[in-house]
Amino acid sequence: MAGFAVELAGVSKKLGNHQAVYPIDLQIPSGKIFGFIGPNGSGKTTTMRMILRIYKPDTGVVQVLGGTDGNCADDRVGYLPEERGLYRRMTVRRVLRYFARIKGCRNPDANIDRWMTKLNANDWYKKRIDQLSKGMAQKVQFVAAVASNPQLLILDEPFSGLDPVNMEVLRDAVLELRDLGTTVIFSTHDMAMAERMCDNVCMIFQGKKVLDGTLDQILDNYGEPRLRVALANRQPVPEFLPGVQQRVEHGRFVELVLADSSKRQEVLRALLQAGEIEHFEMVKPTLHDIFVQIASCVKEPAAL
Repeated sequence: MAGFAVELAGVSKKLGNHQAVYPIDLQIPSGKIFGFIGPNGSGKTTTMRMILRIYKPDTGVVQVLGGTDGNCADDRVGYLPEERGLYRRMTVRRVLRYFARIKGCRNPDANIDRWMTKLNANDWYKKRIDQLSKGMAQKVQFVAAVASNPQLLILDEPFSGLDPVNMEVLRDAVLELRDLGTTVIFSTHDMAMAERMCDNVCMIFQGKKVLDGTLDQILDNYGEPRLRVALANRQPVPEFLPGVQQRVEHGRFVELVLADSSKRQEVLRALLQAGEIEHFEMVKPTLHDIFVQIASCVKEPAAL
């Protein structure tokens, strides 16, 4: 599907007396992994629930898969909520069949088996949900969300509670879905995971969109130029170097924030005078660095 899977125009939402989302415009490309990034309580989940039509926006228009009408039971959309919702007394096989069938998939077993095998979970079918660990239940809920082959998959904090090995297993599954043509939207406050997975990113802070673009655009256009340096034999890096605005210690490395990337040659010459250089590398800021930088400059939005 070409174009945009989701488009938001002037969309906002107030929950009680709290302005959860201020007016936001957003376009989410089809067939990509799109990340909603930000701290807990920033408005990510509320925005996704408007895309899912669980919430009706107070203002603006939400278009999903080409339509502005619809309901939260759209068979083309899969959803893994942050608050897990499996029936605890049902077996894994029964609950997966149930969720697939309410999404219109009448013969789901082959697809269920494929995903359960991929997630190393194909010997769990006879277990009841209340016998599963949190990580096991997380995998089952993911399979429930994808068993009906949705065109659009929305994952709210999908990696929460997973150990590093299972995070990688689930990450690989999400990447495979993208490669198969599924549009994936997921929210996280784990900036490092988003940086490893996302094609496009939207940062939300205090209910406002503060950053939106492809990952490459964001990493190229935001943040100060930095050098990561180290001298041989753990010699200390000089305190005062030309064009350096800030220095940050990172174990055996020192990161130097430059006033201008052209200053790196001057820094290199100064380091050569100080000793033997073991490491000298230009580094881009991380999503975490960029978010902290932008969020520190964002003022509290005025009430609508």
